[in-house]
Amino acid sequence: MNAIQDEERGPMGGPPGGRRIVAGVSGSLGSLTALHRAAAEARVTGAELWAVLAWEPPGGEISHRGGPCPTPMAAWRRMANERLLSALEDAFGDAGPEVPLKCLVIRGKPGDALLAAADRPDDLLVVGAGARGRLRRAVWPSVTRYCVARACCPVLAVPPSPLQHALDAVHRRNSWNLPLDARELAD
Repeated sequence: MNAIQDEERGPMGGPPGGRRIVAGVSGSLGSLTALHRAAAEARVTGAELWAVLAWEPPGGEISHRGGPCPTPMAAWRRMANERLLSALEDAFGDAGPEVPLKCLVIRGKPGDALLAAADRPDDLLVVGAGARGRLRRAVWPSVTRYCVARACCPVLAVPPSPLQHALDAVHRRNSWNLPLDARELAD
């Protein structure tokens, strides 16, 4: 895997020319599905794949305006780097995505970080479509909707993996302490 580039806020820029496929990565099943789709798009178009993970200090930026201690900040940045590498390992294994890859860990809100990375009109921003339930949309803001509304480039919203429905069903059964019949998962 490529080395991870740490970025603070601001435009990523990058070398002129060459198409980029920017994929938002959080480690969730939806983001791994989007990462696979982004790699497939990069293979087809000959583009460079940018895997972007955004992170914020616990409590958000407001709680650290007085100048956070550098030691915890470095530890949080290191944990974000590890999370990105783990997500790439989960998605592609040791072989990698088989396209040129640039890894970015950006301190900031996910929507802003993705828009800063995909800052050229010829980029393609690939994000997971996220939760589709009304309650989830009301409680958690959608990074996908934020990016679609504000991006200067095309945005590809990848629907959840077919496995997501089965995984949600297992979680519901576990939360209600219902027995699980493995034959139901094979359907």
